[in-house]
Amino acid sequence: MKSALYLLPTLALFAGCAKSAAPDAAAGAQLPPAKVHTATVSAEKVAALTEVTGTVRPVQRAQLAAKLMGAIEEMPVTLGQPVRAGDLLVKISAGEITARLAQAQAQLNVARRDLDRERDLLPKGASTADMVRGLEDRLTMTQAMVREAEIMLGYAEIRAPFAGVVSRKFVNAGDLASPGFPLVEIEGTTDFQVEAAVPDSLAAGLVRGAPLTIELPAAKLTFTGTLAELSSAADSQSRSVLAKIAVPAGTAVRSGEFARVRVPGADVPALLLPATALSPLGQMERVFVVGAGSRAVLRLVKSGSVQGDRLEILSGLDAGERVVVNPPAGLREGQLLEILP
Repeated sequence: MKSALYLLPTLALFAGCAKSAAPDAAAGAQLPPAKVHTATVSAEKVAALTEVTGTVRPVQRAQLAAKLMGAIEEMPVTLGQPVRAGDLLVKISAGEITARLAQAQAQLNVARRDLDRERDLLPKGASTADMVRGLEDRLTMTQAMVREAEIMLGYAEIRAPFAGVVSRKFVNAGDLASPGFPLVEIEGTTDFQVEAAVPDSLAAGLVRGAPLTIELPAAKLTFTGTLAELSSAADSQSRSVLAKIAVPAGTAVRSGEFARVRVPGADVPALLLPATALSPLGQMERVFVVGAGSRAVLRLVKSGSVQGDRLEILSGLDAGERVVVNPPAGLREGQLLEILP
């Protein structure tokens, strides 16, 4: 008895749906013919697309480290500050090296004076050729000492190797700089690329210069990049290959932005139709099909990947069916269609 009670509302619901659908079709049949263009759903083989995650990185990026130990005297840059090539980023205290340079310069001056004196005395027989050669070697050695001290003193100033922005600061003024430890990182602002780990099963089908579709979800941006670099070695843990895809010039991207890269694989069968045939309504995807008697039939479909200006249909249509392209806003189910050439 209870099952009969539960069944009655269900039957009433289906009856209500049937009643509501009939007037829509009947109303459409009363409308004048709609002039439309149509296209045929085609069955083709397309490359299966696999999405891999990636990160936007600048082509020019450098972490600058110290080559000597000392306290940081100056750091006249802030995060995000634009810098030009050669601008001072960090200055390290180098009093010991300054003193070493002064000592080497003094020894060089003494060696020059001694050599000049002995060269003057040599024609007079007051000096020997061995003495002159020894002083020449001494002059060469002291010149090398001066150059070494000048180079070491140059390491006390860290300058920008190229124009860009300061992306990271690892130290501040007053901290102790140690050889090999990074001090500051700068990034270029003109050329960008997407770095992604591509499964090695898909990397075999990629070649340099191949176009790849990239999506930036945060920026709601989709564009086509070019494969610029592909590693020849796969990571032993992730079984993936590092790929770098060049971002077209002028594309509004930011360093570190999350990206999705669509990598083509083996060909698979698919149903394709023009993307303009799809009529989204909320979360539903609809298509008008040319039915019997050239009347419009509304179908709910599920779309897949984008193939240029066409769209893959996963369900709701069969190959060979004709669909309305750019359906008019007032097109109704059951309405007569006047198909234009």
